[in-house]
Amino acid sequence: MILFNIFLSLSNMMFMFTLSMGVIMAISAPSWFMAWVGLELNLMSFIPIILTMNNRYSSEAALKYFLIQALGSSFIIFSGSNIMSFFMILSALLLKLGAAPFHFWFPQIMEGLTWPRLIILMTIQKIAPLSLILLLMPYQQTYMIVVSSAILSAIIGSVMGINQTSLRKIMAFSSINHMAWMLAAAILSENMMFMYFLFYCCISGSVALIFHNHQAFYISNLIDKKEVSSISNFTMFTALFSLGGLPPFTGFIPKWFIIQELNNFNMFMLFTVLLSCTLITLYFYLRIAIPFLTFSSPKFKSSLSIYLNKMNFFSSPLIIFMNIFGLMIPSLFMVV
Repeated sequence: MILFNIFLSLSNMMFMFTLSMGVIMAISAPSWFMAWVGLELNLMSFIPIILTMNNRYSSEAALKYFLIQALGSSFIIFSGSNIMSFFMILSALLLKLGAAPFHFWFPQIMEGLTWPRLIILMTIQKIAPLSLILLLMPYQQTYMIVVSSAILSAIIGSVMGINQTSLRKIMAFSSINHMAWMLAAAILSENMMFMYFLFYCCISGSVALIFHNHQAFYISNLIDKKEVSSISNFTMFTALFSLGGLPPFTGFIPKWFIIQELNNFNMFMLFTVLLSCTLITLYFYLRIAIPFLTFSSPKFKSSLSIYLNKMNFFSSPLIIFMNIFGLMIPSLFMVV
């Protein structure tokens, strides 16, 4: 059994290496064909990582992910012989991102993954398609499609997450909503988009890490915890408020910059939709965070030993610092 676990860890390291190489190949490709090769290498590396979970949910998620990504790749291949080639390439990239209106597969696959693999899908797997969309941004047709996708992603990501009780689906619709902000940032500038993506990766990764440490997959799993420490509670709601973009938490910074730039470019419709939908997403973050704010549960204990057993001693302070002291970050990322 020990040897089998070692083999799995080594194989995961190998596939993570090839997955990263696929991303690098796609974003640095001199042609669309080489970009397609990089995307395929990335896809074929992520499938075995999903399958190492060795359960029927992972097998279903892997099959769905393969079929959806293969469909997107076929759009890119056939775009060269089609008068609608530009639209097909952009649709393929939005499909690979899980942006609306091509979002249908994303929550279903997220529901079948463990938290570490879910973090990969929410972060690393978005790098290559986003970078390729940036290459298409100078074209006028791209602007209209990306704005439409951003508006739809904001609305669907906020409204569809309201009644969810599964934490993985909440994170999925949260990711779709954040995708709207990333697409809006891509319209403004490359630096703005990568700044938002970096903040998004850190914050969403920290939230998923907390859920992983609690082994929680539904809201009820968090509420019914027998032993909850005050520090663990504080870590939880700071990370959730930061993910929601509530000031003065870290997640507010990139949204603040994007709001300023959208206002400068007189993009009031997109500006209004993004802000309105962000208020809706705060509702389902508050559903998770409020029980940890009240401390009213009889199961609540403030013992530091519970906290040390639940999470690594260094991980929680790092997560708290990353989410609550965002406004102390120097203006390194400011876009003039």
